[in-house]
Amino acid sequence: MSWYNPADIGFAVRSKLAGIGDAARLFFRLGGLGSASFARPRLVSDQVFFLGNRSLSIITVSGLFVGFVLALQGYYTLQRYGSAEAVGLLVALSLVRELGPVVTALLFAGRAGTSLTAEIGLMKAGEQLAAMEMMAVDPVKRVLAPRFWGGVIAMPFLAAVFSAVGILGGWLVAVPLIGIDAGSFWSQMQGGVDVWADVGNGVIKSVVFGFTVTFIALLQGYNCKPTPEGVSAATTRTVVMASLATLGLDFVLTAMMFSI
Repeated sequence: MSWYNPADIGFAVRSKLAGIGDAARLFFRLGGLGSASFARPRLVSDQVFFLGNRSLSIITVSGLFVGFVLALQGYYTLQRYGSAEAVGLLVALSLVRELGPVVTALLFAGRAGTSLTAEIGLMKAGEQLAAMEMMAVDPVKRVLAPRFWGGVIAMPFLAAVFSAVGILGGWLVAVPLIGIDAGSFWSQMQGGVDVWADVGNGVIKSVVFGFTVTFIALLQGYNCKPTPEGVSAATTRTVVMASLATLGLDFVLTAMMFSI
């Protein structure tokens, strides 16, 4: 007797493919609703405020402490090779290229992504989305699209704040605490950081992560079971899937950017 049932495997594969197809359709539909969303800019601006401004505190504090740690670790490493003055360059490159976009996306998934999933899931559980459909109001256009574009807009700004505050934190540790010359700290940074190759790549990463994290959060909330347990499970899936997607895309984007 076989330990597996081919019919069960076929049903599972078909269900997964159907889920991927539904997700792709929703993604392209949200992308196509960009002009309609910006035709009512107040809806998008409210979501930028909700997702961006309310995430600003955790982004700022995290960026500051990441800058502290990078400066300390960088100084103790570079000191072995007589290049302690390059700690500013190390901090800046680490933040604008990698840690700024990635850590911001992870924090954004835990703070804003979960709130999006819970909000959409509760609207579905309370039959608010079904009521909109009964009134001939498209919930994707009215509810999901403004939140999607609000998250996409908020993410690059949050990543920029994270990197800027992290560089300030690195300066606070390197110059007043350790005693590195301030001129060397800034001159090494200015001479070694390229606007297009370094800062530009970080901006591209943050935009891609904004699309990914926000879409996963909305998808999980929109497709969750309309029960308290379903909303809770969808919120957990948002954090796990968004974090894994961010790290995986970071590797792909980094490989592509260094190969060009």
